[in-house]
Amino acid sequence: MSEDAVIFERIGKTAVITLNRPHRRNALDNSSRDMLIAAIRTVQTDREIRSVVLTGAGGNFCSGADLAGGVEEGVEEGDKGFLGRDVLLNHQRWCTALMDLEKPVICAVDGFAVGAGFSLALAADFVIAGPNARLVANFARIGFGPDLGLMYTLPRLVGLARAKEIVFTARDIPADEALALGLVQAVVPADRLRETAIEMAQRFDHAPTHVLGAAKRIMNRSYETDREAMLQMEAALQGMCTSGSYSAEAMRRFFAKEAPLYPGAERLF
Repeated sequence: MSEDAVIFERIGKTAVITLNRPHRRNALDNSSRDMLIAAIRTVQTDREIRSVVLTGAGGNFCSGADLAGGVEEGVEEGDKGFLGRDVLLNHQRWCTALMDLEKPVICAVDGFAVGAGFSLALAADFVIAGPNARLVANFARIGFGPDLGLMYTLPRLVGLARAKEIVFTARDIPADEALALGLVQAVVPADRLRETAIEMAQRFDHAPTHVLGAAKRIMNRSYETDREAMLQMEAALQGMCTSGSYSAEAMRRFFAKEAPLYPGAERLF
C-alpha cells in the first residue's frame, strides 16, 4: 500500500493506520478515503490482525473533508441535489467501514479533529487524546449539517441537548472537556499518544476476536433495538460460541485449571 495519503503498518497483531497529509492537516480527499477503506478491508479479512489504531501524522488527527481537493471528483454531473447526496453517500463509507469493523478500534487524536475528522474519530470504539486535542463540529460555520455518522454517534455519547449545543455553536472542544463529556476516554501526553494507543490495542492480542466483533455489532445497535431482539441476538451469538474451537479450548483450560487463552485485559483507560 502506498505510503502517501494513508500509511498502513503492522505492529505485532495490531494494524496502525495513519492519515498522512500533514500539509493539509490530514484532510480527507478521494485518495485518502479510498486508501482508508482499503486498509480497513485488509484488517477485516486478515485473521492475524486483532486490533486497530487510527491516528494522524504531523501533530493533527484530521481537519475534515478536503473541500479544496476535489471531493466531488468522479461523480457524474446531474441534478444538484442528487449530486450532493451521491457525494455524501460515497464518503459515508469512511464511517460505516470503521463502525462495522469487527475488531477493536482505538483512535488517537492529536491536534485538530474537525468536521469529518470529528466524525471519523467517533466511529472508533475508543478515543484517546493528547492535551492539545481540539474536537470541532464546524459544519454550521460553512452552512452544512453534520455528516459521516456524527448525528448518530454524538447524541449517544453526550446526550441529545449537549449534542445540539456542540453542533449549533460549532465551537472547539478542548481535550479536558472532551474527557469530561465522554467524547474521549483518556488524555495522555502527546509524546506518548501513539505508543499508548498501540499498548491499549495489544491487550486484545489473545482475545477471541470473532466474539468481540459480533458483540460489537450487537451493542452498536442497542439503542435502537428492542429488548426481545437483543435477547435473540445474544442467544444466537452464544450458540455460535459454543460450537467454536476457541470456546472449546478455553473451556477445556478452565476446567483443567490451566492458563486461560485470554485472561482478560487490564483496564484500558
